[in-house]
Amino acid sequence: MTQHKRRASAQQVIRKRAVVAAAFVGTVALGAGVGVWASSGGGGGASHGGARQSSSGRVAETAGAATRPASPTPGKSYPLSRAPRTIPAVRSHTAARGPGWQPQKADRVVVSDGELADEGKLIAGELGLAYAGQKDDVRAGDVRLALGGGGGNPESYTMTVRDGRVDISGPGEAGVFYGTRTLKQEVHGGGTAPEGVVRDGPAKPVRGFMLDIARKPFSEAWIEDRIRELGDLKFNEMGLHFSDDQAFRIESSSHPEIVSTDHLSKAQVKRIVDLANSRHITVVPELDSPGHLGAVLAAHPDLQLRNASGVATKGAIDISKPGSAKIIDDLLNEYAGLFTGSQWHLGGDEYQALTVKDPQASFPQLAAAARQKYGAGGTVSDLATGWLGDRAGTVRAHGRTMRAWNDGFYRGTSVQPARDLQVAYWTGKEIGARQPVEYLSTGRKMLNYNDEFLYYVLGQPQTFVYPTGQRIYEQWNPRVLRGTSAVPASYDGQILGGSFAVWCDFPNAQTEAQVAAGIRLPLRATVQKLWDPDKPALSWPDFQRLSAKLG
Repeated sequence: MTQHKRRASAQQVIRKRAVVAAAFVGTVALGAGVGVWASSGGGGGASHGGARQSSSGRVAETAGAATRPASPTPGKSYPLSRAPRTIPAVRSHTAARGPGWQPQKADRVVVSDGELADEGKLIAGELGLAYAGQKDDVRAGDVRLALGGGGGNPESYTMTVRDGRVDISGPGEAGVFYGTRTLKQEVHGGGTAPEGVVRDGPAKPVRGFMLDIARKPFSEAWIEDRIRELGDLKFNEMGLHFSDDQAFRIESSSHPEIVSTDHLSKAQVKRIVDLANSRHITVVPELDSPGHLGAVLAAHPDLQLRNASGVATKGAIDISKPGSAKIIDDLLNEYAGLFTGSQWHLGGDEYQALTVKDPQASFPQLAAAARQKYGAGGTVSDLATGWLGDRAGTVRAHGRTMRAWNDGFYRGTSVQPARDLQVAYWTGKEIGARQPVEYLSTGRKMLNYNDEFLYYVLGQPQTFVYPTGQRIYEQWNPRVLRGTSAVPASYDGQILGGSFAVWCDFPNAQTEAQVAAGIRLPLRATVQKLWDPDKPALSWPDFQRLSAKLG
């Protein structure tokens, strides 16, 4: 960050005195200024002198003597600041004495690097400040954004509130953006960014929200509102499940015949993707196959999987037919140009050919194709594994990182899933279910979609109940991949993060507004545990109150 020492002008001295006077009035009115705000909801945990305290209440290290008083008035002192109150909680705050920072109409946001213009303009507009662009001079009241800080986590940042200014820096644009989210929450929650230094960054690199727009069409405006909400909470992924038995919801030029009447145009999707990019959120598309393709098959009944008796299998495409691979690859190639992020979801779950007692007998055409491709011992499971591998090859050619549902990985196959496929673990209820450790022990990277905690299924079918924020906050963490038990800590590095998911099995069970309200606290609890998996410092009632206060 830029630190130019200049002689203060007379106007600057007057301004500083005005700030001090205002702070003194605030101290008289509130009882203890920033300290009272912090202790009544604006700070995190008890003060420990000059100690740096993490979001879990742990003292990390002892800071040196208090920083020099920000006030030019002799003898003026301030209470030691408390950690900011944000969602997710900041992971480290070094306390200091001073008035903190409050936005004033004449203040400005400046950037030290032109790449941060979007972040600067956004926070300036949100706080009612002027965006002044790339500047090297230093003024009282400035919010300065800068790239720097070495080769650390690009999502980490440092925010320093000192001498009536705010400096936010990080090794990557995403980290600087998250610093502005912390500042926004501090101001909206308590009016003042507390004096001191925040050093913050996520424990997990994947913090996601997945939305089923296939079964229930969600408006562009609703999706964009969620993106803004997710960005402010430091989520970095939004999954879109846009094809299923009920509908195909995105415009297609390669296969317009499969698209449902109520769908998003490519122009709408591009606006969604652009907005997400501006919030450092990757939109992750899911074109599920070889199951959940009912809408595609409605226009291509010749590709429908049928059993030995000629009965159609719901949602399943016949993977023994060359035309099946062609239509899916056409779509994957087409949408690779629309969804420009680095991540892709291949699906792979609930292929009905493998839910019967004897797949080889029930689907002889699949068994024959497996033997032809993989030799006399080839099975339907081998054929399905090969199908997913071929689709992975199509997407890999576009430079994407791929994931598939855990029940798309089959036990006992001679054909092995692609090594670069990440496991999206959602359930342990499938036929032949495997514990998460079976995947982890082979070195697989995993993403946590645990349906016990993170599945918001409209209408609550089967055994699903709407998840509560409290249960996630108090009982879940990223190592709880299946049910309520955590995998050993030695596997923590292979668990990349997780995703809260909305599935619309009964689309009319809730309106868009009801869904937004229903997932509000669960989203906040989820990101808290992905940002810092340790036990939170705040009790659940306090977390609820903070959520209401931050809006």
